[in-house]
Amino acid sequence: MKKQIVIAALALGAFVFGTTNVAAQTVSNPASTTVNLKLSDVISIDAGSAATGGVVDFNYVNSNDYNTVKNVTVPNSLIVTSSKNFDVKVKAEGANFVNGSNNIPVNVLQITAVTGTSMTGTFNTVALSTADQVLVSNATLGAKKSLSIDYSISALKASTVLLGKPAGTYTQQVTYTATAL
Repeated sequence: MKKQIVIAALALGAFVFGTTNVAAQTVSNPASTTVNLKLSDVISIDAGSAATGGVVDFNYVNSNDYNTVKNVTVPNSLIVTSSKNFDVKVKAEGANFVNGSNNIPVNVLQITAVTGTSMTGTFNTVALSTADQVLVSNATLGAKKSLSIDYSISALKASTVLLGKPAGTYTQQVTYTATAL
C-alpha cells in the first residue's frame, strides 16, 4: 500500500511540476459595430400640463370684486418638450365667453407668461382673442420646460364690461400651441 501511495504522490508531483509551461495568447482580429442614433424633431405639450383639461375660475360675488383687479396664476400651466426653439401661442376658440344667449367679449381677459420658470424666451402679455398670439417667443429648446400663466381681469374691465351682465357662468375654451422655429 505504501508503494501505491508513493507512486500516486510522485505522479501528482510530476503532473503539478510538469504543467508549468504557459501558452501565450495572441490578439484576435478586432470586431466593430456601427451604432446609429436616429433622431427626429419633436415638439409636444406634455399631458401633465395644468392647462390640459384645466379650469380657471373668476368669482365675482360682491361690489369689491368688480372694483379691483383679479388675478389667477396657474403654476406649470404648460410643460413643453422641443428639439428646437419654439413659440407658445394662445387663442380663444370663440369671440365671447358664453352663458346661454348672454356674451362677454374674450378680450376682457389678459394672459401673461410668468417669468421665473424653467422656460426661457421673450415673455408677453396678450388680451385674449380668436387669433393666435405669441405668449412666449423664441423659447429655448429642451425637455420639460415649464411655464406658469397669469390670467387677469382689470378693475376697469370688470366694472365696465362684466358689471350688469346676467348672473351665471360664462365659458370659453382657450387653446395653447407650441410651434417649432
